[in-house]
Amino acid sequence: MAILSVEGRLPVTDLAKRIGISKSPCQVRLKRLQEKGYIKGFRAIVDPGKLGREHVAFVEVRLSDTREKALQQFNRAVLKIPEVEQCHMIAGSFDYLLKVRTADILSFRRTLGESITMLPHVASSSSFVAMEAVKDVVS
Repeated sequence: MAILSVEGRLPVTDLAKRIGISKSPCQVRLKRLQEKGYIKGFRAIVDPGKLGREHVAFVEVRLSDTREKALQQFNRAVLKIPEVEQCHMIAGSFDYLLKVRTADILSFRRTLGESITMLPHVASSSSFVAMEAVKDVVS
């Protein structure tokens, strides 16, 4: 798993050699890991800067209503905002933490004002602009 999480396109033959088993058992194990949901899929890791999306901000969101129906409405709506790269429900002084990726501060301001603060039940938000990614693990 550690090897595949870094080198997802590694051929099965090479993977088998590195973990010390033959190709066939390696394929069987790999298939089983996929079937059981340990491996969700394989994808390309793109460079956001090359796509014009290097501005990163984090937004704390507080809801006016945290009953289950309100949470579900917020969850469904936030999935529709392409600039929101991650959304986590938080146990703490606010309800959600969003990772927002845009081209620049003006694009972020527009996304915040026109999309994020317009989500269902949003009472308030606080924004934090990232200056540098010291560690950024792609999951």
